[in-house]
Amino acid sequence: MSEEKEPLNFIEHSIENDLKNGMDPKSLRFRFPPEPNGYLHIGHTKAIGISFGLGEKYNAPVNLRFDDTNPAKEEQEYVDAIKEDISWLGYQWANELYSSDYFQQLYDWAVLLIKDGKAYVDSQSSEAMAEQKGTPTSVGTNSPFRDRSVEENLELFEAMKAGKFEQGAHVLRAKIDMEDPNMLMRDPIMYRILKKAHHRTGNDWCIYPMYDWTHGESDYIEQVSHSLCSLEFKPHRKLYNWFRDHVYEYSKATYPNIPNQTEFARLNLSYTIMSKRKLLQLVEEGVVNGWDDPRLPTISALRRRGYTPNSIRKFVETVGVAKRENIIDVSLLEFCVRQDLNATATRVMAVLDPVKLIITNYPKGKEEFFTAENNPEDTNSGSHEVPFSGELYIEKEDFKEEASGKFFRLTLGSEVRLKNGYIIKGESVVKDADGNITEIHCTYDPDSLSGSGSEASLRKVKGTLHWVSIAHAIKAEVRIYDRLFNDEAPDSHKDKSFMDFINPNSLVVTEAFVEPFLATTKPGDNYQFQRLGYFNVDLDSTPEHLVFNRTVGLRDSWAKQKPAAQKQPTKQQAPPQRAAIEVIKQFGKKYTNLPEEKQAKVKAEIQALATKVPYSDLEPLFATAAKKAGTRIAAMLTLGVLLKNGLEKTAEASEFITNAAEDKNELLAAEAKALL
Repeated sequence: MSEEKEPLNFIEHSIENDLKNGMDPKSLRFRFPPEPNGYLHIGHTKAIGISFGLGEKYNAPVNLRFDDTNPAKEEQEYVDAIKEDISWLGYQWANELYSSDYFQQLYDWAVLLIKDGKAYVDSQSSEAMAEQKGTPTSVGTNSPFRDRSVEENLELFEAMKAGKFEQGAHVLRAKIDMEDPNMLMRDPIMYRILKKAHHRTGNDWCIYPMYDWTHGESDYIEQVSHSLCSLEFKPHRKLYNWFRDHVYEYSKATYPNIPNQTEFARLNLSYTIMSKRKLLQLVEEGVVNGWDDPRLPTISALRRRGYTPNSIRKFVETVGVAKRENIIDVSLLEFCVRQDLNATATRVMAVLDPVKLIITNYPKGKEEFFTAENNPEDTNSGSHEVPFSGELYIEKEDFKEEASGKFFRLTLGSEVRLKNGYIIKGESVVKDADGNITEIHCTYDPDSLSGSGSEASLRKVKGTLHWVSIAHAIKAEVRIYDRLFNDEAPDSHKDKSFMDFINPNSLVVTEAFVEPFLATTKPGDNYQFQRLGYFNVDLDSTPEHLVFNRTVGLRDSWAKQKPAAQKQPTKQQAPPQRAAIEVIKQFGKKYTNLPEEKQAKVKAEIQALATKVPYSDLEPLFATAAKKAGTRIAAMLTLGVLLKNGLEKTAEASEFITNAAEDKNELLAAEAKALL
């Protein structure tokens, strides 16, 4: 049986079509173009993963280009942090580039646009220009300076560059169409005066290109083949192409290949925010302790919290590439890190909320060392020694004087096993004046040592507790991190600020006791505190003062907090429906094997379902293998309905129809010919 290939996403389909239509594989080139005005966050990992993942898949170079066009907000600190984050994720860029490298070329092209009557200097206030721009439902009006002569525009633009005007006095605008339905095409600004020192070019420039002018032309200069960006840039594509097509006419001999923009859905995560402005507010108002506070969604914060590169890459891979915006439950990210750490993290014992336990029949002054397995998931992980004595710390919640049969931990008169150690039995307690338990007195069975093979060691008891020996325990600061917000979409409420949903329990700091094996740990090391969760060593940690961060609990504690009505459908609730495209694909698999009468019935069902299928779901089926004729017929029937209902025929749809019309499968060819 041949190995099943991973299905292609819509971007890969596009690339495969380009290669099929004659693109030289050597001309494939991608880029990740962050603006160095903030720290990367989990949302950026999708864009990083897509671009660098395509580079790996097609053995093509991926540039790291900083779109550094706004010196008022950009700093070298952000450049360094972005490079560190991408390297930490395990990606390597082919070239480190900067849009500021192209300032002269961009200026020269702007001069050519002025000479061709495609750009002009506007001397109005920003308020006047905004008013003239119109609205999505009303056209704009031309600037009174739109018809300045080429000579005057060149003179003014040169004077802007020379620093002869103050900020706000003039801007350079593209001359396109003030009545275009796309408001971005209504004479967009290309340059503004900004007398700020740039982190790379210093004071060489006092006019700076706008993002829309810079971004696409930087792609063109670098000969990027596929310019990938998130969906909010879809309205910008028309302007991207307008600028690109004009500069191509000026420089096609030097830069023969043109980039094409493709948009994908952003990665939105529940219980968090992604806005740089709002993240900055959290930092500046002291809600969190800097950009790498482990409660933030920045990559540096996730790294500090204990997330691993593998877990984040797996998360991005699991989320996939889509064309429609959606919100991913943060529990999926937490699941990915649990899965990764379960396979890699060393198991240790720590007690976060201790109560003293005394084994009254254990010889005074005696100590033993038990062998503890480092990771049962990894046979090569080895083991370490854990000291044991007659006085231990256990978790307060692991003991009750009296409890129901569902309490599988220690009670008076019951037995439990100490992890890697003996079976103990609760005998009595000591309390303070307020009735709080200060000591638990137990006895132990000396023949019950775990792993000894004795009859007593094989006895079954109802629970196993973790512990640390008081004589050997090391104090440690443990920071219990939780979700920063207690609302799934904190910035989606019109009548409330996202700040109203801050989780007051997002950080709890406690003094804990850990086993001495952790004395030599170093920042960044990951551990599973047995029965408690996954923790890592914080950057603040020193040999004299250990500090651990909780990465994630062993289970999703938030799932328990959701109302039962959300978790358990009532009998009246219908089961979740499958997506229409999935049902259509299922019909297609058997279509060619059905008798004619049954085919007619299934065809009608496919056409009825087709009204619920967005084109973005259908397009990937155009690349279905030739031998899967039934699926291709189902796709053709669906396409026919969409075209009938007003869908504009795309190049991909036309190619699919044309090829299918010549197919040897008569049913497919007939359906395709009906759409020609």
